[in-house]
Amino acid sequence: QVQLVESGGGLVQAGDSLRLSCAASGRTFSNYGMGWFRQAPGKERDFVAAVSWRASNTYYADSLKGRFTISRDNAKNTVYLQMDSLKPEDTAVYYCAARVRVGVSVRTGSSYDYWGQGTQVTVSS
Repeated sequence: QVQLVESGGGLVQAGDSLRLSCAASGRTFSNYGMGWFRQAPGKERDFVAAVSWRASNTYYADSLKGRFTISRDNAKNTVYLQMDSLKPEDTAVYYCAARVRVGVSVRTGSSYDYWGQGTQVTVSS
């Protein structure tokens, strides 16, 4: 089992930055690919970003590339999501997730085995 706890969400203004953190406990964190997803009210959960277990590969939703940056620190069992130039449409609950399997789509929620409880990000205009 892996436990994931997100933090760093909050209320910000358009143009501001936030850094989300996801702390993992349980099994060896470095064995897992990690991802961030988000879900806005009344909408489906969307892929945001993913990072491979060694951080050698990163993946982003096309619409977010250039504004969001995913990273991980295996020594701290933590994955981060740096969000810059935030927009009101970035308002959502952000979830981190851990993936055991390889060879699956990193952009699909069903590829992930463990999920955090989510952290709210609200961007005002």
